[in-house]
Amino acid sequence: MKCDRCRQELADDEGRVLRGETLCEDCYIEAAYPSKACDPWAVYIATRSRETAGQTGAEGLTELQQAIYEFIKSRGKVTGEELMEHFRLSPSEIQNQAAILRHCELIRGTKEDGKVYLTLF
Repeated sequence: MKCDRCRQELADDEGRVLRGETLCEDCYIEAAYPSKACDPWAVYIATRSRETAGQTGAEGLTELQQAIYEFIKSRGKVTGEELMEHFRLSPSEIQNQAAILRHCELIRGTKEDGKVYLTLF
């Protein structure tokens, strides 16, 4: 048996069914609990956790999150499509990483000429 999304091989007892799809654990969590960019509680938790740890800027981020933050910083503003192309990630992975950076109040979304751009906070 394979995951319907990522095509990973699954043992018979590893598949989880969600909305008619058989998914691996990672795809199940991503589908069942997607990250939301606008989540006041997540912002509160992330900013207080970083403050308590004495983290500023890119401190405490994963390598990927740091790279995304630095890419946005170097360009001033980028679209999600530019991030997907540069980092070769899926739309959902970019959405997840951007949501984390938004929760940390490191980046924000802004709309210009009908396009959404990510900029530094």
